[in-house]
Amino acid sequence: MCLVAFSWQVYPDYPLLISANRDEFFDRPTAPLHQWESGIYAGKDLRGGGTWMGFHPSGKWSLLTNYRDFHRTHPGEISRGKLVQNYLEGSIGPEAYLESVHQDQHRYDGFNLLVSDGQKLFYLSNYGEGIQEIQPGIHGLSNGLINDPWPKVELAKSQLAELISSETTNDTLLSILKSPLTYPAETLPATGVPEPMEISLSAQLIRMPPSYGTVSATSVLTNKSGWTQVRERSFDWDLENHRDISFSFQT
Repeated sequence: MCLVAFSWQVYPDYPLLISANRDEFFDRPTAPLHQWESGIYAGKDLRGGGTWMGFHPSGKWSLLTNYRDFHRTHPGEISRGKLVQNYLEGSIGPEAYLESVHQDQHRYDGFNLLVSDGQKLFYLSNYGEGIQEIQPGIHGLSNGLINDPWPKVELAKSQLAELISSETTNDTLLSILKSPLTYPAETLPATGVPEPMEISLSAQLIRMPPSYGTVSATSVLTNKSGWTQVRERSFDWDLENHRDISFSFQT
């Protein structure tokens, strides 16, 4: 994922709510959300392997965003999508898993990783200061560290908070994080890309001709009974058409 707003253990009826965008090249080979042979629900990167977000019927879930800093890069020996896959298909707890990842974090290009067993939620970035337990609240994540106050991240958090105060469904979660508004360069981080590109990437809904942009969005609702609904919406370049795939399961 490249932009995520989520509510963690704030509202009793919905302990987990997620709205997320995936930005990618439109021609990158990708399998949509489906149930894998291992039992997890996730899309799949058919080039690098792994996934950017996934859920296990046991209640485990994980998601990943890239950390963008072209001033200092990591070698990227291993596909970052394996970080999500390995946690969901493994048997160790979230904190212990991140401790193992932390030992080899230099082998991955820049990442932000969230892992949860449904009860606790932990975060690690190989550009951050180690493992953090995420406390209850509304949080935002893009291509900086968690809750870095990028304009589109702050907007995403406020959109989610406003949405929760009215009506929360998969459709309403998919309706946010869609602003095409870009921001002046002086309000943006300096991630090492040219200034016009930094400005284009500051939008929530990205279109960078000829082939890069927001290719899909995902919404997640987990209620107090442990019933989880996941919906993925894939977009065409012109946004005229979209395709939805949904799964529901009881943890």
